[in-house]
This record gives sequence, structure tokens and C-alpha cells, in this order.
Amino acid sequence: MPNKMSSQLEVTSLLTGVSMGESPRWHEGRLWFSDWGAQEIIAVDMSGKSEVIVRTSFALPFCIDWLHDGRLLIVAGRENHLLRREPDASLVVHANLQSISDQGWNEIVVDGRNNIYVNGGPGVIALVTPDGSVQNVADGIAFPNGMAVTPDNSTLIIAESHAKKLTAFDIASDGTLLKRRVWAALDGPPDGICIDSQGAVWYADVPNKKCVRVSEGGTILQTIHLDRGCFSCTLGGADKKTLFIVANEWRGMDKVTEIAEAKTGMVLTAEVDVPGAGWP
Repeated sequence: MPNKMSSQLEVTSLLTGVSMGESPRWHEGRLWFSDWGAQEIIAVDMSGKSEVIVRTSFALPFCIDWLHDGRLLIVAGRENHLLRREPDASLVVHANLQSISDQGWNEIVVDGRNNIYVNGGPGVIALVTPDGSVQNVADGIAFPNGMAVTPDNSTLIIAESHAKKLTAFDIASDGTLLKRRVWAALDGPPDGICIDSQGAVWYADVPNKKCVRVSEGGTILQTIHLDRGCFSCTLGGADKKTLFIVANEWRGMDKVTEIAEAKTGMVLTAEVDVPGAGWP
């Protein structure tokens, strides 16, 4: 695949034929992601061998992360539920999000203290604490998308797609969010994000077909241009220096079915200098 890059990073294809990839996460030696079009959660190793882990009946969106005991969490967005995959592969309701919003949910991140943050609906972030309580901890977000928590558990960063910015919150000792501020103003709408060990954020940009590394304040450190939309990205691999990008042709929300059937989605990789950060 021809790639136009403004950096010297070499981008290679790990997996093709994806209907609509989202929510990539590095876990136990493999890259896991949600294929919204195929209604599957897939894991792929560094050789490109893939396995369907969960087949779902969920309509998009559905995103993933893990509890610290290794159980998989799935945001069933339109069902307004946070699900948990048990050791016997059954799915149970971990939290009912409908009391906060019944307008659908999107992204998820689990911090180093096992607090769970889920966003969506009318621009809100919900906190699900380890004791199972659910509360609204932020609102007024302009189309919430990717989220990440700094390794010291002090800051949550969220992509506000419609506002073209990354927004940060301080995380209080009880998991609630304080001191909302602009972390970086951007030139395009950010989607999925991840944090590296220097505190920079990689964000995916669908309409501008790029993945960008940016520092707090908005300085662009590195840009990777592709021939299709970048939906999300994460850092992983044995040394956490592999940037995984899920990319797909994008023709607008009214063409979602057409896009999924075309299976133009890919999982791409690039080796970077600064490793990822965060648990585990």
C-alpha cells in the first residue's frame, strides 16, 4: 500500500480485510481490536495470525479494555451496558450505564487503580468504580472519542472530535474528574488516542488520513500520512515501541454498511522511538 509520510517511519501492514476496526489494545502479546462491521473482537499476533475472540450481536460502537484481573470489558454502546467476559467466556453485565444516559456509549479506559471511564451519549464521561457504583463525572464534551490515563493515574485525556482538541482532567483520589482544560488544540478531529512514556499523545484523524504525535500545548512532533482514514492507535509490542493503527476508507456515516462490506480496513504498524506508557 503506498503511504505518504512526513516522517521517516516505515508503515507496514499487519492485517487486511477488516470491515471497520476500532479500539485497538495491546494485551498479552497480541493486538486486540473491535471489528464493528463484522461484529467481532479479534486478536492478532506480530506475525499477522488472527483469532476471533468474541462474536457479538452488538451494533456499532463497541470498545474494549481489561480489568486488572484479566477479564475483558466490552462497552455495548447502543445497549447502554458495560459487559464483562467471565473465564468461561460468558458475558455478564458489569454496569448499567442507562441511568447516566440512554443515548449510546463509545470509548473506555481502565486506569491503574481499576477505575473504569466510559464516554458517549450527549457528551458525558461515566466513572465505574471498583465497588460497582456508576456516576457522571464530566459532561458538555463535543463528541467524546478516545481516552487515555497518564501512568501516574493523575490525568485523564479525552479526544473531543467536534471541537478539534484534546481535553485533560485531573483525577481525584476517588476517581472523579477536576480542573478541565485544553491539553492541545488540533487542526483536525481526533479519534482514538494513546500516551507514550514522554507524555506525548498519538491521535488518529479520520478525514485527514493521518496519525499524529503531539505534546501538551499542541506542538506536532511527528505525523504519519496514509491513504485512508486513521480511526485509532495504540502502542504495544514486546518493548511497547510498535505503533498500531487501525485504518479504513471512510465515506461518511450514511455509507457505513457499504464501507463495512468493502472490507478496506487494515491494521498497520510503525516502529517508534518512544515506548508506550500505562498499565500493565
